[in-house]
Amino acid sequence: MTYNSSPELPVELRGTVLVAGAGVSGLGCVRMLSDLGVAVVVADDNDTARLRIAEAFGTAHLSVSRARQQLQDFSAVVTSPGWRPDSPLLVDASTAGLPVIGDVELAWRLDRAGVFGEPHTWVVVTGTNGKTTTTAMTTAMLQAGGLRAASVGNIGVAVGDALAATERIDILVAELSSFQLHWSDSLRPAVGALLNIAEDHIDWHGSMLEYAAAKAKALLGHVAVVGVDDAYVVDQLDRLVAEGHLAETKVVGFTLNEPQAGQIGISEGQIVDRAFAEGLIIAPATGISPAGPAGQLDALAATAMARACGVDAEEIAAGLSKFEVSGHRGQVVHTFRGAQFVDNSKATNPHAAEAALSGLESVIWVAGGQLKGAEVHELVCKHAGNMKAAVLLGVDRQQFADALREVRPSLPVYLIDATDPAEAMAAAVSQAGQHLTAGDVVLLAPAAASLDMFSGMGQRGDMFAEAARAQFVEE
Repeated sequence: MTYNSSPELPVELRGTVLVAGAGVSGLGCVRMLSDLGVAVVVADDNDTARLRIAEAFGTAHLSVSRARQQLQDFSAVVTSPGWRPDSPLLVDASTAGLPVIGDVELAWRLDRAGVFGEPHTWVVVTGTNGKTTTTAMTTAMLQAGGLRAASVGNIGVAVGDALAATERIDILVAELSSFQLHWSDSLRPAVGALLNIAEDHIDWHGSMLEYAAAKAKALLGHVAVVGVDDAYVVDQLDRLVAEGHLAETKVVGFTLNEPQAGQIGISEGQIVDRAFAEGLIIAPATGISPAGPAGQLDALAATAMARACGVDAEEIAAGLSKFEVSGHRGQVVHTFRGAQFVDNSKATNPHAAEAALSGLESVIWVAGGQLKGAEVHELVCKHAGNMKAAVLLGVDRQQFADALREVRPSLPVYLIDATDPAEAMAAAVSQAGQHLTAGDVVLLAPAAASLDMFSGMGQRGDMFAEAARAQFVEE
């Protein structure tokens, strides 16, 4: 790693720092702090993980209960993003007046302090869905504009590794979760985007309001990019404005509709900028990967961020035209006699499935898995009318079937009872194919998690694609 030879560390990092959590995030924080000569102690009740870090970096280590008893020995606590705000160690540390920050906030403070040379430009992307695609799309546009940009955070490389890279990256395009933003108090990106908000991670945050407020921290920078078609996002924007947090922030809205002043939207099939120009045509709003409104919204948000970074329309259009969505996020994985098989296995909640289903007129829906308490009735009400059939698998398949039966009793609905992942997906694809004609889309958008049957959403999507290609071969 590359560091300034004589950095001026933030005052809270000049004492002994307690790192809460010995997982991947904790390991990265310990490495970063140790390389800077900061005294570090690791706290975790997983003895194996704790000892692994201690042996690798020579750091002291404690159980969580012991760390709670010795909080007076530390100048700050750096927590892994998975640790909930009500964790006793973190509550005690806050009560004792210690700064409690996350891994991203740690990287931000060190970057602002000049530890990695001239402070970098941060572009932050968050939202319940679409973060990864928008982050990658923004990076592609910035690179097309000749800027040294990289996707970091929950996509690409870790933020700390990107900051300390031997070959400097000027612009960090960071996909950040609500967990990471919750523990980031001073983060003020050059550009921050809040794409959308739907109910998620309520058990961690304690309420929908706390979850939304954490996401909205991405907007507390120089330019705030907001999805104005989303009521929850607009509510958070209004709150921040009312509280005076955006007095010096340029707010840019993005919308699928005709853009108003200060917005980027779609007019006559074109992406149009009325935020940084007056009606400048950027690029066609068609042919975007992923297809449909979800891909268009991602492209609009990415365009707003790229424009905020000074990228020209021609360069944005070039970056967008070459962009291909990453796996399991709306890829067309197979075509057969004019019909498409689309893998959106990443749609692991109803809000993500809503985005995947939007704009499709003749869809055979493959769905199901672990709903984890989420409701699908509203999703079904909105999209059942455009379905030719639904094929349901996974532990909560009956909940999907009940909702579909209530909303549209005549819709052909098939339940796959097999529990072997390959067998179940092959059966689902086979059943979907019985209704297939030209122009249809067989859409894997499960609206549920995958771990009841698959090793992850990636395996689920891969098996869908494999089954489609094996069963439907052009003659």
